[in-house]
Amino acid sequence: RVPQVQPRAEELSELYRELSQHPGLSTACLGPDLTTQYGGKYCSLYTEWSQRDLARAENIKFCRQYLIFHDGATIVYSGPAGTCSEIKGELLSRESPSGTLKAVLRKVPGKEKEKEKEKQFLEVWDQNCKVKSIDLTALDKHGSVYDDDQFGCLAWSHSETHLLYVAEKKRPKAESFFQSKAPELGTSDEDMGHPKKEDAPVKGEQFVYHDDWGETLSARSVPVLCVLDIEGNSISVLEGIPEHLSPGQAFWSPEDTGVVFVGWWHEPFRLGLRHCTNRQSALFYVDLTGGRCELLSEDTRAVWSPRLSPDGCRIVYLENNVLGPHQQCSRLRMYDWYTKHTSTVLDAVPRQAWGAFPGIYCGALPGMCWAADSRRILLDTAQRSQQDVFVVDTATGSTTSLTVDAPQGSWSVLTIDRDLLVARFSTPSCPPMLKVAVLPTAGHEAQTQWICLQDAPPVPGISWSIRTLQPPPEQEHPQYAGLDFDAILMRPSEGPTAQKPPLVVMPHGGPHSVFTAGWMLYPAALCRVGFAVLLVNYRGSLGFGQDSVASLPGNVGTQDVCDVQLCVERVLQEETLDASRVALVGGSHGGFLACHLIGQFPDTYHACVVRNPVVNIASMVATTDIPDWCLTETGLPYKPDALPDPAQWTEMLHKSPMRYIDHVRAPVLLMLGEDDRRVPPKQGLEYYRALKARGVPTRLLWYPGNNHALAGVEAEADGFMNMALWLLKHLQC
Repeated sequence: RVPQVQPRAEELSELYRELSQHPGLSTACLGPDLTTQYGGKYCSLYTEWSQRDLARAENIKFCRQYLIFHDGATIVYSGPAGTCSEIKGELLSRESPSGTLKAVLRKVPGKEKEKEKEKQFLEVWDQNCKVKSIDLTALDKHGSVYDDDQFGCLAWSHSETHLLYVAEKKRPKAESFFQSKAPELGTSDEDMGHPKKEDAPVKGEQFVYHDDWGETLSARSVPVLCVLDIEGNSISVLEGIPEHLSPGQAFWSPEDTGVVFVGWWHEPFRLGLRHCTNRQSALFYVDLTGGRCELLSEDTRAVWSPRLSPDGCRIVYLENNVLGPHQQCSRLRMYDWYTKHTSTVLDAVPRQAWGAFPGIYCGALPGMCWAADSRRILLDTAQRSQQDVFVVDTATGSTTSLTVDAPQGSWSVLTIDRDLLVARFSTPSCPPMLKVAVLPTAGHEAQTQWICLQDAPPVPGISWSIRTLQPPPEQEHPQYAGLDFDAILMRPSEGPTAQKPPLVVMPHGGPHSVFTAGWMLYPAALCRVGFAVLLVNYRGSLGFGQDSVASLPGNVGTQDVCDVQLCVERVLQEETLDASRVALVGGSHGGFLACHLIGQFPDTYHACVVRNPVVNIASMVATTDIPDWCLTETGLPYKPDALPDPAQWTEMLHKSPMRYIDHVRAPVLLMLGEDDRRVPPKQGLEYYRALKARGVPTRLLWYPGNNHALAGVEAEADGFMNMALWLLKHLQC
């Protein structure tokens, strides 16, 4: 056996502190073009980054600006302008179309002495100072403004005189039937002939349940569209939106005559919306003068991410089928504002093939995605185990990769404006960096030249590669034969374990998700500790075509489990890895697979760490915000008014890891988020108690204030430390 090191907790925490300091790049905005005294053109680039601050136990945001000198065809010079500065209290911000104004939604702590609640202000800034600051909380026209990326928006009218946003509908005040009141002196308002005050509390409404939109959206129930008249300092809540719809992702129509929005059906009840691009929804237009609401798309689909072209003539949006897998290969649709005609620009792709467009697998289109010609759009999408940037000609449906000759990894479009393109790039061994390019003219896009504006040096000691696997004939899907899948293998390239490291296997969650070859903190840190890490994109993952997605429902617990096990056995045969020290780490459906694997293949795995795992689909269906997931992935039909029959309950249990609990021998560490609405923590508790009853070494970590992602800075850091120490202990490293 090769010599081993035993990193102490102090060394692990120092390693995590070092790697967690790498910032993530979240947004970018290009300012208007300016002309130098010599006739050259330049513009500013405003970027926002996020970083974990372990001392404050919070994610902080900071901004940095750059200057880009260009001639319209190439970038002549680019570089940073000044240093970083932290952004405090900003929930949303948006530059006006001309670039001369900026709107900011800001949260401000209430005054402690007066025991005030947190307030929200809507601010307008010009190039020199703050020109408006409106206390939305004091105006009391609505509840909290939405700052999420599911419903939220902050949109300038084309005239730059109005702002559009989404907020929670104002609820009437409620009080107890037995609320005592001070005796009133004199005559009542009604006796004096005045109308009764509208905000008089309603009795008996204190404890009425309000349905919400689930995981990470528990404070979102009834959204309303709101308009601020900047000059008049007045706010109005738009009328005319049908009662059965929840509006969001709104923007101004051409000529500012009305508002275009996505409306989600919420009857008979709301299902979880986060990461669920299969909820019935459509594109609507509401007229500002008459309040007339018009349907712009089919009302039997799921749509999101509408984007208006610069010339105001076309709207592109993404579309999926309703229900079925939560994430699918999406269609790109286009609505012509003046002809009222809707066309399909790109359809779902059955199978990925190199050299051809892989299909659209993205949570959203970039906020600014149109080229200056109002004909081409930019998007990024998974292409097997990497992520690439494509330009799409909406007139012909032709696609061209802008990253085919660029370094392999994970590319994301941040913005495009006047054909200046800003992107983020990372790899498993290199944190996010900022890239810029000029989009070439139509037909020459393959000649795109990327320039690095903000570098991030590679993390030493990590090598990685992507491998493709083909299931054996007996594991082929009868309807979707010939599907293959990928895995990303990360290895330590230095240190005492580099020659024959222990292996940590990580299947992704979803299950219709994907590991792309980008920066991921946990795998990188585990690799630096001395583990090889295997990230498995089993059949059913995104980026491989719709056939791959469709092959998994009805086969969870078998097809995905067999793919992971095949991958593990193959790399143990082909790579110099320590087969006697193999462990599993997984969250959500990845935890589901990890628990399956330690039960179905107990001789292979010697330790396991799971985060909010699905362990019993039958007991999850009645408590999760996504009951449709439980039936769909089991291979059963979902209807809101249908209850599973005994045979269906049996099938859900049959496909669950709990079925194999008696075979588990590997020590299991569970990490649960107390506020998880997606996979409620009672799932993990159920598994914990079953393991304890069978004498299997187990430990449970319970994280208050954390939901499904366990993404709180403190929980994430503590989770890594406990995970690493658990693996080192039980793999005897």
